[in-house]
Amino acid sequence: MNYLVFICSLFLGYTITPKNPSTENTNTNKLPGFEIFTSQNQAIILYNKNNGKLDSISAHLLAEDIFKVTNYKPEIITNIKQAKGNVIVIGTINSKLITSLLGEKAIKAGFENQWESFLYKTILNPTKKIKKAFIIAGTNPRGTAYGVFNISKKIGVNPWYWWADVPVKKRSELVLNQPDFYSKAPSVKYRGIFLNDEDWGLQPWAAKTFEPETGDIGPKTYSKIFELLLRLNANTIWPAMHPSTKAFFYYPDNAKVANQYQIVVGTSHAEPMLRNNVDEWDKNNYGDFNYKTNKTNVLNYWETRVKEAKNIDAIYTIGMRGVHDSGMEGVKNNDEAVAVLDNVITDQRNLLKKHINPNIENIPQAFTVYKEVLDLYKNGLQVPDDITLVWTDDNYGYIRALSNSEEQKRKGGSGVYYHASYWGRPHDYLWLSSTNPYLIQEEMMKAYNLDNKNIWILNIGDIKPLEYNMQLFLDMAYDADKFQNSTYITSHQNQFYGTIFGNKFAEDLTKIKTNYYKLAFERKPEFMGWSQTEPTTQIFNTAYNTFSNGDEIQQRIDAYETIEKGVDLIENQLSENLKSAFFQLVSYPIQAASNINKKFLYRDKAINYAKQGRKSAKKYKTLSNEAYNNIETLTKEYNQLSNGKWQGMMDMRPRKLPVFDNPSIELPELTTTETIGFSIEDTLKSTTNLPKLPTFYTNDNSSYFIDVFLKNAEKCTWTFNDLPHWIIVSKASGNLVDSKVMEDRIYVSMDWDAWKKAGEPISDIIKLQLNSEKKNIQINTSNSYNNIPKNSIVEKNGLVIIYANHFSKNKINDNLKWKEITGFGHTQAVMASTPLSSNDISNYEETAVLHYELFTETVAKNAFLTLVAIPSHPITTGANLKIGVQWNNDPITILDFKTEGRSNTWKQNVLRNKAEKQIQVSIPKKGKQTLKIYMMSAGVMLDYFVLNTENKTSIPYKFSSETIINEK
Repeated sequence: MNYLVFICSLFLGYTITPKNPSTENTNTNKLPGFEIFTSQNQAIILYNKNNGKLDSISAHLLAEDIFKVTNYKPEIITNIKQAKGNVIVIGTINSKLITSLLGEKAIKAGFENQWESFLYKTILNPTKKIKKAFIIAGTNPRGTAYGVFNISKKIGVNPWYWWADVPVKKRSELVLNQPDFYSKAPSVKYRGIFLNDEDWGLQPWAAKTFEPETGDIGPKTYSKIFELLLRLNANTIWPAMHPSTKAFFYYPDNAKVANQYQIVVGTSHAEPMLRNNVDEWDKNNYGDFNYKTNKTNVLNYWETRVKEAKNIDAIYTIGMRGVHDSGMEGVKNNDEAVAVLDNVITDQRNLLKKHINPNIENIPQAFTVYKEVLDLYKNGLQVPDDITLVWTDDNYGYIRALSNSEEQKRKGGSGVYYHASYWGRPHDYLWLSSTNPYLIQEEMMKAYNLDNKNIWILNIGDIKPLEYNMQLFLDMAYDADKFQNSTYITSHQNQFYGTIFGNKFAEDLTKIKTNYYKLAFERKPEFMGWSQTEPTTQIFNTAYNTFSNGDEIQQRIDAYETIEKGVDLIENQLSENLKSAFFQLVSYPIQAASNINKKFLYRDKAINYAKQGRKSAKKYKTLSNEAYNNIETLTKEYNQLSNGKWQGMMDMRPRKLPVFDNPSIELPELTTTETIGFSIEDTLKSTTNLPKLPTFYTNDNSSYFIDVFLKNAEKCTWTFNDLPHWIIVSKASGNLVDSKVMEDRIYVSMDWDAWKKAGEPISDIIKLQLNSEKKNIQINTSNSYNNIPKNSIVEKNGLVIIYANHFSKNKINDNLKWKEITGFGHTQAVMASTPLSSNDISNYEETAVLHYELFTETVAKNAFLTLVAIPSHPITTGANLKIGVQWNNDPITILDFKTEGRSNTWKQNVLRNKAEKQIQVSIPKKGKQTLKIYMMSAGVMLDYFVLNTENKTSIPYKFSSETIINEK
């Protein structure tokens, strides 16, 4: 085989049978390849028309897929007597069509009972007319469909071919070399999505662009959604339910389409018994949605739907909340709510017994433990054993609780409802996809390994632009074993982007997207206004400091510009037919996130620089407004993609919250006689006292900046005079000119060899000439750590920053241990207390312990140690998130990272993805200090620690690099 063709065939997911049979690799399959389309063979497709509509849908979509690849569309037949030549046979394994070809004993024993599975088998000459039969047989119609669509992926039709305009790779010949194969059962039984908050994308797009004949999300839109779900090996939908959208059952064809595609229909936590209360509960006709005072009308309302839905595959949400995502009406306290819910559940199950199946255990039911319902469950609510408990995250990706050892024994099992998009307090994130894949992996695999795997539902808002996270979630639900190690996320991203855009771009795109998610983990794009909602506040300055820590604002801007440049570099190399998919999956979310960050970060620079009297403040105000305009342009481009196919899908201002506005920036007109100014790192403004840069430490390669800027002057010449030869500056002199170069930033670092030759001076002066003015800046050095081990963790300028995974010792006690999770957290490596099934621990001598060593140069009575963890929740409803902290030989302090409800602590935790606990410690002498962290609860994930020796309780907002003295 030609090498180039071979490489292409591997990339496209299928193999090309060599023309020379002697060169064929027969190790993978004793049978020759199955020719779908060659000059000698053109396959046809056979399915049993009496075996359900989904077989027909699968057969016709496969024919379309083959046509997309080859421009040859196979004939589709339903009568085996008409079959001849090469035939793709589609059906369930117990159907007459499949058994007539395979025989009952040809199928592996017990396979027929496996949930939603499929097999592939090639048979030579099964009839006189059929030369080869390639059989795709499922244990049920969905299993068959998964088998069909996984073949589509192999021949080069991506699941996102329609929803993200991923082009199909064309082939002049198509030969499938697929060994006989039995699939595993899916890891999670019911796997799907919740269409939510569709008001700004999916609904207006469907109503005005894709399905104007319905004017809503109707059967045409749901057909495309259901096809996507099957191509992603999923099976469940919670339909859109906001006031902008009519209820799913309002359009009778919606349910018919779900039945045809064999998609299981459920409803959200707030919608019992397949009802959409927002659209369907008519208070004027029915009265209050109150089971205490209006039981008859409420029960009739539910019964009508149960009768209507009796012939569709459904999961019934059990229980009762308010009409729309609110607490139950008419109850005064938790005890009363529990009593009412007991009656509700009993009555709902009686309806199911009456109209669906007297054997209630055979009816899929779900009780979602969400918001206040969790409190009712903790308060003693008894949920029948055959109902699936569906646990939830806190809307920001952290699961509130999972099943304990007793709950794991429930017949109905348990599951998870998880958010990748959310409307609500403390702030929405409905616009861009920003939930870190490593967070999704960590939380969902935690759920899976604790046997919460009967139902997994992902809130994906409008579907777009959450394509990758939706794929990741559903891939985990289908085959969780692949995702046991967090490092697989990189492989998964490589595969996702490489399959679409080419393997040569896969690693670079994965790095770009990884950095995108890392930046969003530090602060989501939608949270950059430092505002909140419910109630909605106006925007505030960010917590990033432009004057310290290397200029946190500029560092974040630079980080976004780096990934933007990476995007542009790849986009310029792509063929034209990939540009639309690239803009949807990569370019728009990255550029939009970058610009909303720039909008606020440049705003902060403008305001802060104006206070210093800098002329450049107006430039940053302009840059802030330009960033807003860039988002408008990007969004307009999105809605014009693919000849207007996505018109109305992207809205840059969901809910019109203040964070999305073009900020009004009022710059103060400062009256000053100063013509030029300078500012140094860690100093807010020039002072009459001798300014000094942060201390430089022996053999450390840190640098700090000095800014020179115009105030009233039209121009300025600046230079360093008599610069000590052991001090390195990035620029020794320069010229500032109004409206051109209004400021210069000079980085100062050390030549340590020259410093040693100069006698290791402790301090010196940098003399800065600004036109006729002379300014002195003090430089200090420290040799405090000359005699400590290389790469030690040390105090620098009053701070010690320690990565949690940089311990000196990790003591394991029996099965209790601190386990590293890579790729996750602000440091990309957190230490998690395991196993997750362990109970709270009280004996310090019998638990796992992390030991840390650090060195300080300060003696302090009142230093502050801040421990930063991932803001997760206790593993089960009765658990905690405790650790024991021991500083030197001081008594052990117990800290608990557990938060309650929607407290202000929890709000700040999820907005910044940090949980912080602080203790006061003393440093009686300089030198080596020790820190021990004792495991007291399962599920704690430690990220980093900050010791502040200067009696300051606050720490920098931006995560800073660990303070390590470099190797000597």
